[in-house]
Amino acid sequence: MTDAKTLERYLAALLKGDRDASRRTIEETMQTGVPATSIYMDIIWPIMVHIEKLTREDKITPAQEHLATRINRTIVDQLQNKLPQKHQKDRRIVICCAADELQELGAQMAADLFESDGWQVRFLGGGLTNDDLLQYVNDYGPHILLIYGTTPRQAPDVRRLIDTIKDVNAWPDMKIMVSGGLFNRAEGLWEEIGADLFAANAEEALHVASKGQTIHEPQGRIINRRKRKAAANKKAVVGV
Repeated sequence: MTDAKTLERYLAALLKGDRDASRRTIEETMQTGVPATSIYMDIIWPIMVHIEKLTREDKITPAQEHLATRINRTIVDQLQNKLPQKHQKDRRIVICCAADELQELGAQMAADLFESDGWQVRFLGGGLTNDDLLQYVNDYGPHILLIYGTTPRQAPDVRRLIDTIKDVNAWPDMKIMVSGGLFNRAEGLWEEIGADLFAANAEEALHVASKGQTIHEPQGRIINRRKRKAAANKKAVVGV
């Protein structure tokens, strides 16, 4: 686990747009023996999530968000070939995402970790239409389709994509996993839109994809959801 001072130092350098200081922080951390996978998940990932939160809350400027995300992405590009490489599996995954920079970075990191684990990865990024995605999935035939980082505006399109895939049923063994963005903030949304699997981050996505089942959500979130459903049912009965 990375210490808080390293995270603070890295975040400060990113928000200043200081590429050299950002790189030095990562290089010095790796020189202490921290592996590239841990750099991904213990530094870059939590900082990326924090920048996304600061952006939503208007606590940083758009320029700061762009500077930080671009530097993060450059560092991820440099670290990718330092990840361990396991023997290739007969497992295929297609990863797509929302078109903005932050979501593409998260999806790219997920793609890197899956590739490191031996999966055959096709990273499409963002900006494709549902028809484009359906065509590619049809041609490639993945075991998992991972949709990362949806925004509220894009949620209806994701629902339509999932509905179409399930209606066509051309890939009955393919699982649809969602992660990041709105899915991490709106509990239970992944179930409501018809996804098969959910993961909160890239590391968890790899575990979920390998095991074929979603890691259980914290008990408090489950209880809260049950309370809301019970309240809704009660309201419906009263209204009859």
